[in-house]
Amino acid sequence: MVGASDIKNGLTIKYNNDLYKIVEFLHVKPGKGPAFVRTKMKSLTNGRVIDNTFTNSSKLDDVRIERRTFQYLYKDSMGYNFMNTETYDQLPLPEDILENTDLFKEGMEVDVIFHAEEDLALSCELPSFIVLEVTYTEPGLKGDTASSSASKFATLETGAQIKVPLFIETGTKIKIDTRSRSYVERAK
Repeated sequence: MVGASDIKNGLTIKYNNDLYKIVEFLHVKPGKGPAFVRTKMKSLTNGRVIDNTFTNSSKLDDVRIERRTFQYLYKDSMGYNFMNTETYDQLPLPEDILENTDLFKEGMEVDVIFHAEEDLALSCELPSFIVLEVTYTEPGLKGDTASSSASKFATLETGAQIKVPLFIETGTKIKIDTRSRSYVERAK
């Protein structure tokens, strides 16, 4: 059990017979009345995001989770297949519990989140930054824009599309922030 004052990003709790991960929180101390915590929580079973407010006296059931390193292998009719890098056991995961599947590249290492007591796979997280090659983008012409923050769409080797600066060309390897799906820099 944890109190509402212990809420932080990434905390996993059991709420209304479902498992939720805290995505955002804000401790509020109004001038009148008791303090409370506003949260944005994401269901680990169906992906739905809900807003909820907890009073400071609320007690929440926290859930122990484990992160295990897996390697992404391939996609088939059963879902996305991963291999445990320590035991070499394979684990198929359905697409509905995964995010950013268009950024998955074969051989990439990811963290699979497990409910520790039930040994149940809950979700999968990509590394914060990945390097992918641009397979197609329109050529950027000098003088196309009046601002320095101009961008265009680029298709990556995994099929994903993200916005990149005008100077990026086809064949360039770029570093991507997987949390925001944004261009960071050219890969070195």
